[in-house]
Amino acid sequence: MGIVYYEQDRIFKLDTLHTSYLIGIVDQEGFLGHIYYGRKVSGHELSYLLRTEEPPFVPSRNQRDRLSFLDKFPMEYPVHGIGDFREAALRVRTQGGHKACVLSYESHEIFQGKKKLPGLPASFAGQGSCSTLEITCVDRTLGMKVILSYSVFEEEDVIARHAEVINSGQDTIYLEKVCSMSMDMDAQPFDILTLHGSWARECHMERHRLGRGFQGISSRRGISSHQDHPFMALLGEGASGESGEVYGVQLVYSGNYEIRAEVSQFGTVRWQAGLEGEDFCWGLEPGERFCGPEALLTYSAVGLDGMTKQYHDFIRRHIIRGKYKDRKRPILINNWEATYFDFDTEKLLSIARQASELGIEMLVMDDGWFGNRRDEYRSLGDWRVNEEKLKGGLAYLVEQVNGMGMKFGIWFEPEMISPDSDLYRAHPDWAIGVPGRTPSMARGQYVLDLSRREVVECIWEQVEAVLKSANVEYVKWDMNRPLCDLGSLGLPPESQGELAHRYMLGVYELQERLVTRFPDILLENCASGGGRFDAGMLYYSPQIWCSDDTDAIERLAIQEGTALIYPLSTIGAHVSDCPNHAVGRTTPFETRGYVALAGTFGYELDVTRIPEEDKIMIPQQVALYHKYNDLIREGDYYRIASGAENRLYHCWQVVSKDKRESLVTWIQVLCGPGRQSHMVRLKGLDPLARYRVEGAGEEVALSGDCLMYAGLRIPDRKGDFVGAMFHLVQLEEAE
Repeated sequence: MGIVYYEQDRIFKLDTLHTSYLIGIVDQEGFLGHIYYGRKVSGHELSYLLRTEEPPFVPSRNQRDRLSFLDKFPMEYPVHGIGDFREAALRVRTQGGHKACVLSYESHEIFQGKKKLPGLPASFAGQGSCSTLEITCVDRTLGMKVILSYSVFEEEDVIARHAEVINSGQDTIYLEKVCSMSMDMDAQPFDILTLHGSWARECHMERHRLGRGFQGISSRRGISSHQDHPFMALLGEGASGESGEVYGVQLVYSGNYEIRAEVSQFGTVRWQAGLEGEDFCWGLEPGERFCGPEALLTYSAVGLDGMTKQYHDFIRRHIIRGKYKDRKRPILINNWEATYFDFDTEKLLSIARQASELGIEMLVMDDGWFGNRRDEYRSLGDWRVNEEKLKGGLAYLVEQVNGMGMKFGIWFEPEMISPDSDLYRAHPDWAIGVPGRTPSMARGQYVLDLSRREVVECIWEQVEAVLKSANVEYVKWDMNRPLCDLGSLGLPPESQGELAHRYMLGVYELQERLVTRFPDILLENCASGGGRFDAGMLYYSPQIWCSDDTDAIERLAIQEGTALIYPLSTIGAHVSDCPNHAVGRTTPFETRGYVALAGTFGYELDVTRIPEEDKIMIPQQVALYHKYNDLIREGDYYRIASGAENRLYHCWQVVSKDKRESLVTWIQVLCGPGRQSHMVRLKGLDPLARYRVEGAGEEVALSGDCLMYAGLRIPDRKGDFVGAMFHLVQLEEAE
């Protein structure tokens, strides 16, 4: 078991294969202190890191300077209002309006495995080694308990943390902030690495020095958002892809969040992640519990590549569930960019007919099949098949598609409601909004109040009826606008601050129902592209549409940032038509295929109208997918070169777990005269093995150490945005 409590020293030690995490109980009052997190250590005698033998000492030895102690001590889970003036992990307000809180150690429990989080997505133990520590702290004045949970996944070097608050008192307590994790670290130069963007340019990596004061990211949009991402890494000085210290945290949550780092007056760092507090206030009645979302902590002593591998393995093994957890996904073609709203049964069948002949395996019918949906201004919430558009109904269409040997998928946007819809005319109060104010529309739609039981039931009944009516094997769940005008007619005035979180609980309930009722359906989440690409959504769907920008060159930076923490198998990526609908750029069809192969792979175009030279390449791309998908889905991903940094080319690599096979993809982003070949240093190979390199013209055989330390030669290529793919296979000794 990876957790030990040393009773005499009052120290908890949590060990994974390569890391150690230590917590100490201090003084008669039971202060919980963070001792250490980092490279694995053999001993536990590290309490000197708490500096309790230095002035101002602990309160039992120096009550006179209690305030100084509280403002300096490395708290494991700091609270507000008692003298620690750094950011609190927990803020509460009593009925009397007071905010002071004190947490003292009361008890703990260590057990094998881990518990489910009520109503929330979270990691699961599976067959891997996982043990859990629960530390119960108490504020006796408030009659409040806080359970700090640490689940240790030894093989993946990940610690999953969350906090649960219990009201054991007689009065209502209002929670104004609940962090999933907090950690105080000693002074050292750190860089912050985060993922930023906007619609159609999600997950761009940004790195800068951590300075004094507050720095961080958040979302107040009701979704994890295009603009920021629920992830942050702290990088030791000089940390790179292959070396240096990296601390990572990401949230298993899809709504409002905050991740922040604060450098104190003493140069120490307080790092926190949890629910965003500005629009959050949760009334906790006597006897009730509140469980915050889960945070996934990891540490790498071998740079960003180590963090990436740990998160990829963890998400594949302990977040993704269901039929497609470890399976190849069907190659799909989506009709959105092919037809937009202008389609009927015959048009869809013509696309399916041609696609099936080329080896594509599934037709997905996107927006426009329901109610009176002729454009984006109507019918969201009316999830009934428009049989004027789909002659013969959904069952007929699906039967015809299945008869061509293809699967069938369908698009929904269950969280939204159009003002011009039967549902809105019947229940205008079901839209989120502030009484007396006209709510702001986005994309011509409002957001349904999924904090209300009757709304959840109504939407579920409609979605279930559609999915029962035909052989639907895939659902694309979209969400095309943020939340604002937060108000619910289903909540009393004192509970309006609960709306955003209750909304997410409603979304999670609907998706849990879907994957439970229809376990064979492949669910793909989407929020105007990557607006809700997070580990919370991956608990329900093994893949998420990465971005509405399908341009292959724009996708390089988007997919690079996404792949920093998420497996390639989760990244929804399609080959689309050119000029690209988002940016107008024209790229080679071959290059579009290479980029999409670093994801789930599919098509987003009208296959009946593309140039013949593009069409004949589809069976070749399909063959590449079937040849390499197991490697791409299961192997270790390495970022080799970033076009955003070198302005010349982009390169990534996937290596099988046994190091016997590798796939290298190279995309030129800038061409010009007078160029020479490029030497690309590979990663992750067996340095003593020899590899046959396919795709470099004549087949060559090179040792792993040569390929990693000297490099693979990639000839300069003429033409804009051309690409190449190289397959490496380990040779047997006799060869």
